[in-house]
Amino acid sequence: MMDATIATVRGRRVWDSRGRPTVETDIVLKSGLSGRAIAPAGASTGTGEAVDKRDGGTAFGGLDVTGAVAAVNGEIAEALIGRDARDQDGIDKALIALDGTGNLARLGGNAVVATSMAVLHAAAAASGQPLWRHLSQGRKVRIPLPEIQIFGGGAHAARRVDVQDFMVMCPAASSFAEALDWTAEVYRAAGALMKQAGKLQGVADEGGFWPAFASNEEALDALVRAIESAGFKPGVEVAISLDIAASEFGRGGVYKLALDERELDSAGMIALLSRWLEAYPIISIEDPLAEDDAEGFKAFTAAHGERCQIIGDDYLVTNAGRVEQAARDKALNAVLIKPNQSGTVTGTSAALEAGKAAGFGTIVSARSGETEDVTIAHLAVGWDSGQFKVGSFSRSERMAKWNEILRIEEELAGEAGFAGWSALPPGARRW
Repeated sequence: MMDATIATVRGRRVWDSRGRPTVETDIVLKSGLSGRAIAPAGASTGTGEAVDKRDGGTAFGGLDVTGAVAAVNGEIAEALIGRDARDQDGIDKALIALDGTGNLARLGGNAVVATSMAVLHAAAAASGQPLWRHLSQGRKVRIPLPEIQIFGGGAHAARRVDVQDFMVMCPAASSFAEALDWTAEVYRAAGALMKQAGKLQGVADEGGFWPAFASNEEALDALVRAIESAGFKPGVEVAISLDIAASEFGRGGVYKLALDERELDSAGMIALLSRWLEAYPIISIEDPLAEDDAEGFKAFTAAHGERCQIIGDDYLVTNAGRVEQAARDKALNAVLIKPNQSGTVTGTSAALEAGKAAGFGTIVSARSGETEDVTIAHLAVGWDSGQFKVGSFSRSERMAKWNEILRIEEELAGEAGFAGWSALPPGARRW
């Protein structure tokens, strides 16, 4: 057994996919083995998330992370050197106690999550296994169903459309590789249709096409046409998934749809989404209501939870306690899992396990500000999340993660099946 004692902790400033500073941590063990991880950053964030530490001031628009890096190289290093990297729970608890704020605001959620994930990588290196296998601990896993953005809106695209993500899922595919093949054809078809219509204007933060549409429904119509143009049956082979990110335009039960130039109450927002569910092959909706609209979530789930996956992101912020409460309230049937919302690997795992215990769908997710780090690809497989959401089918910070699961699927040939329809509520097959 390799010595897993932490010998060195080093933080540095690196850059994310939006050209903004972020934190990278290296953990070096006494054996010489090491782990490395980079903190992502979100644009659409829930109020209950772990808080990134940013410098403020004028440098890089106030987004510099020298304070967070200093925390890694100072207090965090002092607390972790000499500890066993295999004690993930103990290390994560020590980091939370060291911060002392409840939301990691003092040390920085970015400093803590980069360190927590780097410790995990170092422990996997000490075990002599790939990270996903280290996490699975011999349990049977599935290759996750990908959820892939075709059009990017909301906070990811200067709010050109209100809905944040217009995505596709390919639950009828026979493998992860085939799901990517199908998505590539849909993505290509969507670009060709937008070019033909004179609406091709680049890509949004996560690589989806920039949404030059006159209404939210026009984007849905275009996505259905792209699926058909690529040669697939909408809702049968390739279906639609939406991230409404309603907290970005809804507060206090009032929803202001800028593109459609109308204001809706909670009931009106539910009615609008209900019409979309009837008219389009939608099998999954994320954050259909704002994070402060618990009654709206309950009403929407009561109406549609049997036939559609309803995901909590801002509403749950990868928090096990919130997931458990949502299950008791019957407010949702799925949870999005983002390590930097929780701030630690242990907290992230706890939220995912709470989702599984509730019978929820579980989706490991990237953020809009990403890097070449592929940790979440291994979490999705090793924890058997069933679903994986990274962004679009372009830009290397996205493709690195899709490609990593392709490699894992190849390695697991014959050992693990593709999650496909099994990752979704049975009623999602209604089309």
